[in-house]
Amino acid sequence: MATSSAILIMLVAAFAVAGANAATFTITNRCSYTVWPAATPVGGGTQLNPGGTWVVNVPAGTQSGRVWGRTGCSFNGNSGHCATGDCAGALSCVLSGQPPLTLAEFTIGGSQDFYDISVIDGYNVPMAFSCSTGVGLVCQSSSCPDAYLYPADNTKTHACSGNSNYQVTFCP
Repeated sequence: MATSSAILIMLVAAFAVAGANAATFTITNRCSYTVWPAATPVGGGTQLNPGGTWVVNVPAGTQSGRVWGRTGCSFNGNSGHCATGDCAGALSCVLSGQPPLTLAEFTIGGSQDFYDISVIDGYNVPMAFSCSTGVGLVCQSSSCPDAYLYPADNTKTHACSGNSNYQVTFCP
């Protein structure tokens, strides 16, 4: 009997996750210099030359996700170093970056997602962050009014309908 109940609970959970949709993040570099965007926990990173775009698919149920730009990078294959936002010398980050870094933070839920920009860990690249059904956030400096500026700041998180897609733009 207990085994049947456990199986039923696992099936219900699997169907709930299967019913939730992933989000697509389109990351664009409008800076006059190369930015090396990174994303966790999806484990990503790439070189993005001026005008370039990188698309990342983030699974539903992803909590505490982040996208940030790294600058001053030099890589030889999959290892190297960045002057800002470095993640243990990896091209494809599985760890969060080292300050200073401007962060696009998100949680992809079922019917509702949440997102914000944070400069609590410093500021390194101008950024805009928006979802297809929410407000657009723009951060041009370390004193950005759209961003979390300190840990006790609690009015900067925004809700977005589930099944939304996101745009992160460096140097908007």
